[in-house]
Amino acid sequence: MMEYRQLGRSGLRVSTLSLGTMTFGGKGPFANVGNTDAAGARRQMAMAIDAGINLIDTANVYSDGASEEIIGEALPVPRDQVLLATKCRMRIGNGPNDGGASRLHIIAELEKSLRRLRTDYVDLYQLHQWDGQTPLEETMEALDSLVRSGKVRYVGASNYSGWHLMKALAAADQHNYQRYVSQQIHYTLQAREAEYELLPITVDQGLGTLIWSPLAGGLLSGKYRRGKDGPEGSRRLTAWQEPPVRDEGKLYDIVDVVVEIAEAHGVSGAQIALAWLLGRPGVTSLIIGARTDAQLADNLKSVDVKLTEDERARLDKVSELPLLYPYWHQAATASERLSKADLVFLAPYL
Repeated sequence: MMEYRQLGRSGLRVSTLSLGTMTFGGKGPFANVGNTDAAGARRQMAMAIDAGINLIDTANVYSDGASEEIIGEALPVPRDQVLLATKCRMRIGNGPNDGGASRLHIIAELEKSLRRLRTDYVDLYQLHQWDGQTPLEETMEALDSLVRSGKVRYVGASNYSGWHLMKALAAADQHNYQRYVSQQIHYTLQAREAEYELLPITVDQGLGTLIWSPLAGGLLSGKYRRGKDGPEGSRRLTAWQEPPVRDEGKLYDIVDVVVEIAEAHGVSGAQIALAWLLGRPGVTSLIIGARTDAQLADNLKSVDVKLTEDERARLDKVSELPLLYPYWHQAATASERLSKADLVFLAPYL
């Protein structure tokens, strides 16, 4: 059964699974991810909503805006029955202002997104990536003005580093601008780097956390095994290479444990990988996308998988991160004064 969690310090409750729509449209490089048309998108959105999903996530850059257009055309329920999240910041043209987090670009791209989505507001507007050249006060004031105008309900960040995120939150607090309520990040059994700083910040600063590509681009589905090619037509056999794989041996060690636990439960490896994430500190919702209806149906079942403490411990151990500095020093000398946020990462090493 679908669970709903509060998005950071906001009053908004979102389903623990959200629907990602990078597969909608299939234009340009996004054809490597999927090419779901309007009819297929209507069907998948209906499947997700029927399963209890209340948040649909997209971005202006997905298929050059086609993903947003398809959502606007094919949304199977009245607009007020679903939460829509979109993003801006990535380059969308060749002009000098066709990217970044300037006031000009943020406001112009929101207006385009609203037209494509056929709505007069978005529930969550996210900065898709950091902009180190635009003053933060300009970015945060622009987002604040959009919330006050009623065209945006909440704002969030995506793909920031820890210091970027804290700097943005500090700027918002200093000037009484709307604060980010969430961050959208990559976090999986295969890529746990977010545990170093981003998830501790989530706990410390009261943010919601949305996870993109929670199956590592399909690597954790159980379909990719040591010494074997993935299924024909799968993403890993295309030019799409997110996320990078830095240690192939460790990846397959993780998949071996995922598949073994999945077989014991009689479910797919994908459901085990998703269930592990849903039990991690600071995680609010996993953004699941699918090339096919069958993949989506399978992923939706992950909310009913209950892992034992032993199974979680096995998954934790096979995928654990190295204890980098200053964390090894903190574990050795600061353990008596660590906060709840510190322990998000350090607890297993003490």
